[in-house]
Amino acid sequence: MDNNNGIGKELSADQRIKIFNVLKTRFEQNTNRHKGFEWGEIEKRLAANAEKLWSLNEMEKSGGEPDVIDYDKATGEYIFYDCSAESPEERRKMCYDGEAAKKRAAPGGNVVDAAQDMGIELLTEGQYRQLQEYGNFDTKTESWLKTPPDIRKLGGAVFADYRCGHVFVFHNSATSWYSSRGFRGLLRV
Repeated sequence: MDNNNGIGKELSADQRIKIFNVLKTRFEQNTNRHKGFEWGEIEKRLAANAEKLWSLNEMEKSGGEPDVIDYDKATGEYIFYDCSAESPEERRKMCYDGEAAKKRAAPGGNVVDAAQDMGIELLTEGQYRQLQEYGNFDTKTESWLKTPPDIRKLGGAVFADYRCGHVFVFHNSATSWYSSRGFRGLLRV
C-alpha cells in the first residue's frame, strides 16, 4: 500500500486500461450486485477522477476485488465495496489504529491508516451487513469494521465475519491482530 499522502496518486495509461478492464469484467459478471446500473455511466465518473481510479487500483492490488454495490441518490455517487470472498489477503495482520500500534505494533500496520492511505473508508456494521446480502463473505476470515468512538475510547475495536448463515459482530482489543483478520473498505465515486 502506498503511503505518499496524495503525491503520485495517478496511474499510467497501461494501469488505467488494466483496472478499467478488471472492473468492467467484474461488473458484467456480478449483475446481481448492481441491478439498474450502467457501466458506461460509472466508467465516465472514473475517467474524470484519476485519484478515485488510483484508490480502486489499490483495493484491487491488495486483494479486495472492488465492485459497485450501491448508489447514493443524495450525492449521486456510486459506491464500490471490497467484494473478495475473504478479507483481502494483503490487508491482514493489522491492529485497528495508530494508537493501538503504539502499544503493540502489528506486522501489517493498522487498518485506519491503511484505509486512509488508500483513499477508502472502512465499512460500518450496517455496510458490512449490506454486503452480505450479495453473497457469503468472510466465511473463513474476519474483517475489522469502523468502530464507534465510545467502544474505541475503552480500548476496543469491532470486527465481523459470516458463520452458520449469520453475520457475527464482535469486539476485541484494538491492539490485537490475526493472520485471518483484515479489513474491507468502500469508495464513493
